[in-house]
Amino acid sequence: MVARIARLLVVPLILAILVTGALVAAGRIVLPPRWDPFAPFDIVETPSFLTRFKFARARDDGDLCRAALTRGGIAFEPVPDRVTGEGCGFTDAVRTPTVGATRLASPVIVTCRVALSLAMLDRHALGAAARRHLGTPVTRIEHLGTYACRNINHAASGRRSRHATADAIDISGFQLADGRRLTLTADWSSADPGRAAFLRAVRDAACVWFDVTLSPDHNPLHYDHFHFDVGGGRACR
Repeated sequence: MVARIARLLVVPLILAILVTGALVAAGRIVLPPRWDPFAPFDIVETPSFLTRFKFARARDDGDLCRAALTRGGIAFEPVPDRVTGEGCGFTDAVRTPTVGATRLASPVIVTCRVALSLAMLDRHALGAAARRHLGTPVTRIEHLGTYACRNINHAASGRRSRHATADAIDISGFQLADGRRLTLTADWSSADPGRAAFLRAVRDAACVWFDVTLSPDHNPLHYDHFHFDVGGGRACR
């Protein structure tokens, strides 16, 4: 009896949601941007239950992605699409010296969707984690590179790495506002609990905004860096 009543309630609810969604999409109902699933994605906006949908929509469309970076104040230059070898090259790439409030040690070429994921990590996790565990913000991210026409783990054969399509970045350390420097090599297993906790907080937050996040816990090849990528499978290690 209870199951039958539940079914009777669920069907009208689903229909109401579908009708409301259609009216919103058609512009017949105007919602505040924060609650409008079709409003332009805003990096600065505090995440809500709609954020994942809006983020995915922007990440998968080059025009929407670049518009979101511009709206969020991310400095970048569009990079022409390029094919450099079998399974290598990129589309919808940008060259950027920053991920938001935090600068990169050197500018990188990444796909827009990587840049957007980095911007969300910086805006909604990196600064807060640094202040909580280390008492000061991060000012610079050190990295080992992004685009490289190569296979996974530099193997002579096998599948191409996400680096081969500029869909990945390897991060090796962080510079803090007070001058301190953290590296994955020295601080993943640091005796200083704040340093180790900060790096793990970054890893956990990256799992939210990237499809694949690999840390020194994954395997010995990642002892000195985080690997963040998009467009492949799903992993958080």
